[in-house]
Amino acid sequence: MIKIVIAGPRGNMGKEAVKMATGEESFELVAVVDHRYNGVKMNEIPTMEQLDIPVYDNMTQCFENHPCDVLIDLTTPEVGKKHMLTAFEYGVRPVVGTTGFTDEDVEELSQIAQEKQLGAIIAPNFAIGAILMMKFSQMAARYMPNVEIIEQHHDRKLDAPSGTAVKTAKMISEVREEMKQGHPNETEQMAGARGADHEGLRIHSIRLPGLVAHQEVIFGGEGQTLKIRHDSLNRASFMPGVKLACETVMKLDILVYGLEHIIE
Repeated sequence: MIKIVIAGPRGNMGKEAVKMATGEESFELVAVVDHRYNGVKMNEIPTMEQLDIPVYDNMTQCFENHPCDVLIDLTTPEVGKKHMLTAFEYGVRPVVGTTGFTDEDVEELSQIAQEKQLGAIIAPNFAIGAILMMKFSQMAARYMPNVEIIEQHHDRKLDAPSGTAVKTAKMISEVREEMKQGHPNETEQMAGARGADHEGLRIHSIRLPGLVAHQEVIFGGEGQTLKIRHDSLNRASFMPGVKLACETVMKLDILVYGLEHIIE
């Protein structure tokens, strides 16, 4: 039985994570952490699942009162990092679905995880299909290095490009040499028209209501194109990946950045 605490239970992802954690026979949801509420039960808050589970606004207090194995954090990069540091202090393994961590953040957290020999997973995307999209894109980039990424998300998303797009670009860079794409003398008539630039690979971000999480990786070659696309139509699509991360993190003693490292 894996004992779990969830941070960010009122968000769209958090609500799905609560359903997943309470629906799995091998998981036990012992508490949740929410910045607006403290000292009540989830069933006292209309917007939460009606469960007899305590709510805290302080991660330290939560861990003091409810020892657990895994923290699922679905908050923000700033809060998520603080929660991870607290989790490490209490011997709790974090599974974090927040994008926006800097390379320096990941390096710092990796060192702490290694020192404490505690597993941790930070995943820009928990959708299994999205992970396969990134792996397939890396495979294709070996043979078709001219590539651009179009990522589409709901208009409440704070960061752009998305963590998934950045992770995809970095994976492609591992097998693709830096190169300038498009006409060598091209100019932008409007700033940003060609999108973000990662070693010559362009990333375009779209934010609109009605979207959830979508990404298309387009490769161009002589007389041909290849498109690899993934669509998450609802937040439930991320839960098999969250479940897998919770199970896998119990076997790790290092930090893993990206679910692709635990999927063969």
